[in-house]
Amino acid sequence: METIKIKDEYIKLGQALKLAGLVDSGIDAKIKIQEGFVKVNGEVEVQRGKKIHAGDIIEFDGQQVRVEN
Repeated sequence: METIKIKDEYIKLGQALKLAGLVDSGIDAKIKIQEGFVKVNGEVEVQRGKKIHAGDIIEFDGQQVRVEN
């Protein structure tokens, strides 16, 4: 499992996908999220602006990423 570090209290889901290198652009993130391909803590998430906090786990395309401060 990979990890990404955030400086603030939270990061938006679309930004987290880009930071982790799971998508190439914000448009890619938007499409993948809206189509239901992304999970946050085991639940499908369809809101690109979902706030992701330290300790959350994002799943996409067979990969998992943990968010840390």
